[in-house]
Amino acid sequence: MPPTPALNLIRAAFASGALATFVALTTAAAAAAGAGYWHTNGHRIEDSAHQPIRIAGINWFGLETSNYAPHGLWVRGYRSMLDQIKAQGYNTIRLPYSNQLFDAGSTPNGIDFAQNPDLAGLTGVQVMDRIVAYAGEIGLRILLDRHRPDAAGQSELWYTATVDEARWIHDWTMLAARYAGNTTVIGADLHNEPHGAACWGCGEVTRDWRLAAERAGNAILAVNPDWLIVVEGVENHAGQNYWWGGNLAGAGAAPVRLNVANRLVYSIHDYPASVHAQSWFSSPNYPANLPALWDATWGYLHRTGVAPVLVGEFGTKLATTSDQQWLAALASYLGTGVDGIHWTYWSWNPNSGDTGGILNDDWQTIDQAKQAMLVPLQFRLGGVTSTPAAATISVVEYYNATLDHYFVTPLAAEQANLDAGLTPTRWTRTGNAFNAFESGGASTSPVCRFYIPPALGDSHFFGRGTAECEATTLKNPSFVLEATALFHMVLPTAGLCPGGMSPVYRVFSNRADANHRYLTDRATRDQMVGRGWLAEGDGPDLVVMCAPR
Repeated sequence: MPPTPALNLIRAAFASGALATFVALTTAAAAAAGAGYWHTNGHRIEDSAHQPIRIAGINWFGLETSNYAPHGLWVRGYRSMLDQIKAQGYNTIRLPYSNQLFDAGSTPNGIDFAQNPDLAGLTGVQVMDRIVAYAGEIGLRILLDRHRPDAAGQSELWYTATVDEARWIHDWTMLAARYAGNTTVIGADLHNEPHGAACWGCGEVTRDWRLAAERAGNAILAVNPDWLIVVEGVENHAGQNYWWGGNLAGAGAAPVRLNVANRLVYSIHDYPASVHAQSWFSSPNYPANLPALWDATWGYLHRTGVAPVLVGEFGTKLATTSDQQWLAALASYLGTGVDGIHWTYWSWNPNSGDTGGILNDDWQTIDQAKQAMLVPLQFRLGGVTSTPAAATISVVEYYNATLDHYFVTPLAAEQANLDAGLTPTRWTRTGNAFNAFESGGASTSPVCRFYIPPALGDSHFFGRGTAECEATTLKNPSFVLEATALFHMVLPTAGLCPGGMSPVYRVFSNRADANHRYLTDRATRDQMVGRGWLAEGDGPDLVVMCAPR
């Protein structure tokens, strides 16, 4: 189709209200569960409208290492990674970093810039900015985690000989100011896994983690009063040893005191015997002994409504019966729905040595056994529990015999003009169509539309998701962007569509007059390939999008 009629029809559709529904639905979605800044209320976390939500997330590490970037970007684009995290049902990413990330000589590396072109030349904190920005676009939240003082490793206390308390607090207030006003970033996990000399409530300024958390938390809230302040436990309290950062037995009698109410979230880490053979794993009544252990060390804070508790790390390779029993018991203890305990699983990365990840070693496919254990615990922001509930529209296919081109459109006004023959050459319906979502949802991505000028094909290209749309603009500056979100679709995960959805295939004519065809019939796609067209997409079946049935 030539550009002028298409652009005029889109403008007419906006004027007539045909696309105003999209704007209204998008605005309504913004007010769904999870909107705005979050605060605490007893053991719950609530959004800005006081709707209860649940943090149900995942850890994606790497910024805290000498790569100074999230891991896996040597294999994939970061947008693809975030899209897949969202598609798997997680709503929050706990994003570890080290203070060394912000040093002048900490250059991000281990990145395939062909797949991450917009990360080239950036500093570590600018890479963090890009992760935060795209996470926000697709409805994910970010919890920042000071994981290490430097890339070399963790520290038992919040300071070291080279990274003192002043630097620790300075970097936190810098981040709090940097992301002030950005609701994607929900808060600060102040220091990862205090242990060893760290105590709770002992009163010694150089090692009392509770007092240090108050100093840092209040400094952050003075700059950004909207953040949640996440405070982990210690290893030992009153002679009771537990996991690093996991012992909150002292927090009931000696709570963290913050200057802004309803901002405190306690956090612990819990692991199975394969990570360390703690004494309770060899108890005769294991795993039945676990709930009482959890109650005593941290669960009581949630149960009695003192504050929300976030299980910030837990993970396993599921390689032993003991590990499987531990995860089943913990999943049951965490509960479901808005009154369940908050969690971020360790980890998304497959290169965590003692736990592996939700991703398999190929950095593409999902460990389905682990994922199946977590799905019942998930909480989709916006109330989405599976595929989006937004209204669907029909995307109708047309064919132009003069040009030997295919074209699809969801716009009723555009379809009416094509049916009436109001174009220089005749377009006719092929009888093919597929459904799409009229508005965006928690697990959908926008589909943009470009006009390809006559010198390059006199055709149209539909980009699936923000990443492909942005890449198309960069690669083909002469293309005319007609719509950034003509309709919305679910993107496949490793080429697979969720249940209840149909794969959409894309083929390219591979001619000077470039043309793409979009269809749901695999046999027709294969026929087109037999005629010399090129199939494009993800996975072994080359799927580009997933359509609601």
